[in-house]
Amino acid sequence: MHPPGFRNFLLLASSLLFAGLSAVPQSFSPSLRSWPGAACRLSRAESERRCRAPGQPPGAALCHGRGRCDCGVCICHVTEPGMFFGPLCECHEWVCETYDGSTCAGHGKCDCGKCKCDQGWYGDACQYPTHCDLTKKKSNQMCKNSQDIICSNAGTCHCGRCKCDNSDGSGLVYGKFCECDDRECIDDETEEICGGHGKCYCGNCYCKAGWHGDKCEFQCDITPWESKRRCTSPDGKICSNRGTCVCGECTCHDVDPTGDWGDIHGDTCECDERDCRAVYDRYSDDFCSGHGQCNCGRCDCKAGWYGKKCEHPQSCTLSAEESIRKCQGSSDLPCSGRGKCECGKCTCYPPGDRRVYGKTCECDDRRCEDLDGVVCGGHGTCSCGRCVCERGWFGKLCQHPRKCNMTEEQSKNLCESADGILCSGKGSCHCGKCICSAEEWYISGEFCDCDDRDCDKHDGLICTGNGICSCGNCECWDGWNGNACEIWLGSEYP
Repeated sequence: MHPPGFRNFLLLASSLLFAGLSAVPQSFSPSLRSWPGAACRLSRAESERRCRAPGQPPGAALCHGRGRCDCGVCICHVTEPGMFFGPLCECHEWVCETYDGSTCAGHGKCDCGKCKCDQGWYGDACQYPTHCDLTKKKSNQMCKNSQDIICSNAGTCHCGRCKCDNSDGSGLVYGKFCECDDRECIDDETEEICGGHGKCYCGNCYCKAGWHGDKCEFQCDITPWESKRRCTSPDGKICSNRGTCVCGECTCHDVDPTGDWGDIHGDTCECDERDCRAVYDRYSDDFCSGHGQCNCGRCDCKAGWYGKKCEHPQSCTLSAEESIRKCQGSSDLPCSGRGKCECGKCTCYPPGDRRVYGKTCECDDRRCEDLDGVVCGGHGTCSCGRCVCERGWFGKLCQHPRKCNMTEEQSKNLCESADGILCSGKGSCHCGKCICSAEEWYISGEFCDCDDRDCDKHDGLICTGNGICSCGNCECWDGWNGNACEIWLGSEYP
């Protein structure tokens, strides 16, 4: 039992608390709930009335459309950059007008989305002085844009500052010199800015993902991720940083004056023909010093010339036929398809790789390596591209032990390819692994299903000498790309 004095104290405190809450404006009232999760003590109509701006009729937006109404109290949320605040979410800290890059032109303060101008200044952005000390000539000079047009013919000049023509109150014409006209972004059919699928900045539409067109009027039939994937060049850049990706297709920045494809082209703008010119002149056709053909930024020199841009003549007494014959040896291709023939001598590719050697580049020790780079399975040594196996092992890569611990049926089941044929009909099965025909050097793969003759050639070279043939496809060295590794994407041509 509390003493009478304590009960009187509680009654007095309760009265003061009730009086204090009654003095708070209704828009700042705490939620009228007894406890969290309890029912609201206001009717729905009264709750919504407290969340509407004064003078707004029933059915108007609650909390200015920037929050939700919780028992007569607005809980603001964010739907765009910035933060909404105020009893009815009526304020936004980033919506004050700017002039020449400064909020309120530096002559006022931003208060709940509106500029409060300093004395002597007026205007939405406090950009106009109340008294002008400039001559009309000086004022007009300050209002001219870069083309010497006063206020871009879209406004009038007031004391050296442009007042843009927005008689309809739309505010679509703006800028220091009224140079921005967002009316250019209005779709003729829907009459919406950027068709409702983008944002307009200074008369240009910037479309949301999945939309494109001058006014974002076209929708892509592929996802943004697929569009990005299709536009990604081999070096991982979007359109090689030389174009714009639109719905999975690159529009390269360079356009030839004739309307045909220009100096920069390719599916991902990976080709730059300017690299083929000794002195760049976009109106000149002087590619590769006049002694070669430009192929995606790389010069393929004519016989008798060499160099990055075919600028150096070769001194060779052999005819082209004699030179190639010397480079062929016993192979059908010059330099065995693994090097470049110059005056009857082979330069094996890639330069500096000692695994490719021989007078006609006939030895390729890379053939002794498995996918993990292990030479002859760790059970032999490589000699001119062929494995010499240790005792107890055999196979093209010394991968097969001579003793097998599985039944013949088990072994055959492991050797069957997807079509049910044993080793694709191009090899024999041993202990669950396929042994591809030794007579057909070009056959490889787990099930002898790869044919390296399918690898693309360029200038008579398998993978142009800039990569290795793996299961019928060229795996290019760093800096090279293309089906035949014929496209150079590095910074300096080797």
